[in-house]
Amino acid sequence: MNSVQQNEVLSNKEKAISFLQLVASGDVRKAYERFVGSDFQHHNPFFRGDRESLMRAMEENEETAPDKVLDVKRAIEDGEEVAVHSHIKQNPEDLGAAVVHIFRFQEGRIVELWDVGQPVPERSENENGVF
Repeated sequence: MNSVQQNEVLSNKEKAISFLQLVASGDVRKAYERFVGSDFQHHNPFFRGDRESLMRAMEENEETAPDKVLDVKRAIEDGEEVAVHSHIKQNPEDLGAAVVHIFRFQEGRIVELWDVGQPVPERSENENGVF
């Protein structure tokens, strides 16, 4: 089964998680080729809102943090929208951040992305933690 056929059998939730896992493992271009639509836009305030700008930023992050760790905690799918809550560390020793990526799909491809996050604190008043 080729990657196009595989994509057709995956749920949007599985596609969103696979996209994040490929990006975290350094296969940024592969992630974009497999899952992202040509009219993709994103809402990260630190980069232009187009496909190419975010893809380049993800590739640059891979160069500076090749040992990053992605631990998906939960994912929720509601039709064409998927939210993925993850623990992302730039390296295994990093406390990391709690991040939520919100994806909007159209015709099985990611066409819009939002991401919000908060650093994991060394100490917290909350006994439940951030996860």
